[in-house]
Amino acid sequence: MKPFLLLATRAEDVAADGEYEAFCRYGALAPDQLHRVRLEERPMPRLDLDRYSGIIVGGGPFNSSDPDSEKSDTQRRVEREFTTLLDEVVDRDFPFLGACYGVGTLGQYAGGVVDRLYGEAVGVATVELTQEGMADPLLAGLPPAFAAYVGHKEAMRGLPPGAVRLALSPRSPVQMFRLRSHLYATQFHPELDLAGLTQRVQVYRDYGYFAADEADDVVTRAAARPVTAPMRVVRNFVDRYGHRPDGG
Repeated sequence: MKPFLLLATRAEDVAADGEYEAFCRYGALAPDQLHRVRLEERPMPRLDLDRYSGIIVGGGPFNSSDPDSEKSDTQRRVEREFTTLLDEVVDRDFPFLGACYGVGTLGQYAGGVVDRLYGEAVGVATVELTQEGMADPLLAGLPPAFAAYVGHKEAMRGLPPGAVRLALSPRSPVQMFRLRSHLYATQFHPELDLAGLTQRVQVYRDYGYFAADEADDVVTRAAARPVTAPMRVVRNFVDRYGHRPDGG
């Protein structure tokens, strides 16, 4: 099997390493089967997509919808690099799974509307599959409605032309979509379990997702509802694209 590639933007080592380990765990990937590039550390290298089974984009603190004047030099560089990469990824319909930040990257690139209208507080949301979602192979084995961890300041308000909505939640009308046949983005975190959420709450307690002194309460509320289904998306992505020569 060709390895997968994780493109990450988390500057904090604890959160970055936790994210990487979660994708390995829920994708049943050994470390040599998931290569990682931390884009907040260095420019994106020249990528030969034929070396990989698929691309995964993790979450992070960047908001695609922020005014350009408020973005750091690093964020602007990362966004330029993603645009160049997506030119090839979308043209080839190359297997792509963007988790949370993937909505901002793939969604905005493809012409969707991403803004702060449908942000969700850190915690558990009920994600419901559309009819198209229930028929999509990346959601095989998931129930029609399931609990998932969310926490985002921006979200998709309008789908890109030609995109298919696969899932929604009461607060966010686009929780997952597909572009073409093999390009996916989720608003919820398919790699996140309670231990991972707890870790991120501590790491990002001063980032404005919630009041810093409410961090323990955020975790307590999240722990009251089990989250077990979303991880299947990661495994389905690996199973679908990791063992087929054509990637389809």
